[in-house]
Amino acid sequence: MKNKKVLFLTQAAMIAAIYVVLTFIANAFGLANYAVQVRFSEALTILPYFTPAAIPGLFIGCLLSNILTGCALPDIIFGSFATLLGALGTYALRKRKWLAPVCPIISNTIIVPLVLIYGYGLVIEGFSVLQCFGYYCLTVGAGEIISCGILGMILLFTLQKYSNRIFGSN
Repeated sequence: MKNKKVLFLTQAAMIAAIYVVLTFIANAFGLANYAVQVRFSEALTILPYFTPAAIPGLFIGCLLSNILTGCALPDIIFGSFATLLGALGTYALRKRKWLAPVCPIISNTIIVPLVLIYGYGLVIEGFSVLQCFGYYCLTVGAGEIISCGILGMILLFTLQKYSNRIFGSN
């Protein structure tokens, strides 16, 4: 029992740390924030498919990343919440491999545009708030499809071979 708790905490901490590092790499290339986001770290949102420890790991990793990259408070709160919702959804759909990236894509595509509009005041001149929301849904959604859908599924299939060695049994 104690070993399972240690394994869970260790996995969660490692996932959080990897998330932060990958976000910093994406941020160095200008890909981690604003309208078009291709956070390499979002590929990790498929990890709840393998272990429930990924849920707190992803949430804490996103929270720390948002704080450390200087995001606005609404982004820190609601952006991290979007990742948490996505991770919970991935875990809930873990029996259906191909659906692993769907919940993170949906949660970020809906929540992050609202953060951009209301948290950062990024309203495009000549556009209504609704038009801006639609535009940001397209741009953020495209980034999430790349991060979660493509990179995440590549990661899932790569890790699947070694999942027992990497994640053990939770």
